[in-house]
Amino acid sequence: MTASKLVKPSEKYKDSFLEAVQEYADEGSISDNELKAIKNNFTYYLEKLNTPDQVAYDKYQDWVEPVPETVLWLVKDNHYIGTLSIRHRLNWHLEKWGGHVHYKVRPSLRNKGFGKKMLYKAMPYANQIGLEKVLITMNTDNQSSIHIIEKMGGKHWDVTQKTESFPAQTRYWLETQ
Repeated sequence: MTASKLVKPSEKYKDSFLEAVQEYADEGSISDNELKAIKNNFTYYLEKLNTPDQVAYDKYQDWVEPVPETVLWLVKDNHYIGTLSIRHRLNWHLEKWGGHVHYKVRPSLRNKGFGKKMLYKAMPYANQIGLEKVLITMNTDNQSSIHIIEKMGGKHWDVTQKTESFPAQTRYWLETQ
């Protein structure tokens, strides 16, 4: 059995990734339309993920300045475990509700230590693109992420105010070295 590693999204993991996307849809974290778009044009989806000058998820592009991001997948034994996004800088929206780093473990593999592994393995990548520290935001009730970030030495910054469109977010700073 091999160790988990961060890799660029690739066709090699297509079947496992599509199974995970179905899990995300089943839990409601992506819409049925997103699921269909990914399944129907996986090659295009990969191209977007592997182009750092574009935003992989253009949900808010019409009203928020896009920022470059690097998207990596955590894999083990050729199976997709989760997705990690490192935004190269912040805009006003990411400063409140997104941060530099976003990670998501597929539902069937949660609570097995992969979130911490993913975040730990992300820090050299973030440092390499020039980030000395990263902002990580999460819903205030996401105790799993709070526990992971605090265990890695993250420093609590504050909690944002809830708005009509977005929930309150707990924000942490984490050194990349």
